[in-house]
Formats: sequence, C-alpha cells, structure tokens
Amino acid sequence: FEGHELGVNSVAFSPDGKLALSGSKDNTLALWDIATGRRIRTFEGHELGVNSVAFSPDGKLALSGSWDTTALVWQLAP
Repeated sequence: FEGHELGVNSVAFSPDGKLALSGSKDNTLALWDIATGRRIRTFEGHELGVNSVAFSPDGKLALSGSWDTTALVWQLAP
C-alpha cells in the first residue's frame, strides 16, 4: 500500500480482518481497506514518528505511540 511519505514502523489488523492501521516515521497513521488497498483515512497529531499502533477489541478505536513520548487514542469512524 502506498501513501506514507516515510517508512512504516508498525501495522495492526482490525479484529474483523477487514482493515489495517499503519504508523509511520512521517508522524501519521493511516487506516486501510485490505480488500482494495485504498487508504480510508489519515490521522495526524503526533510530533514525531509513530512507532506502534493497535486496534481496540471492538475495532472502534485505535491507539498509537510515538517517539514524541505520547500515546493517543483515535476514534476510527468519522
């Protein structure tokens, strides 16, 4: 999947296996549709690269950790 400006540090798959979440050195997370490879949404908020991503058990939230020493919770539905 193409879309990040720099390398990807972490990838997580949603509990239903339909989505992927990637965290990148470009300070962003991206939500992907696995079947099509299309980026659904980009999340911005970290000041440094994202080094870890995870889905909540129900797949409605994501958690990211960054080299900026913050952890953020994201609501996945717009």
